[in-house]
Amino acid sequence: MIRRLLWLGAGIGIGVMVVRFVSKKLSPTGLATTAGETIGAAAGSVRGLFDDIAEATADREYEIRSAFAEGLALDTPDLPWAHGVGERFGKFKQQLEGE
Repeated sequence: MIRRLLWLGAGIGIGVMVVRFVSKKLSPTGLATTAGETIGAAAGSVRGLFDDIAEATADREYEIRSAFAEGLALDTPDLPWAHGVGERFGKFKQQLEGE
């Protein structure tokens, strides 16, 4: 009889804990909290992505501007009309600075 009362008490205790947990998670406040956390995490991920893109863009722009200022071509173009553009710009820049 005492074992049955012990198991009955354990079952009631576990049942109360489960009902409290479920009622917190499935209540409007609990659902709103969960949704807010999920949206906040997604927004943080998107923000991080945009920050990474902005940083990479700034780095590449710096490389391009530095090469342009020095009159260098970044990549060897495969276009026949574009060969030597960086060299011609460098000569033009020297002429302007010499004046």
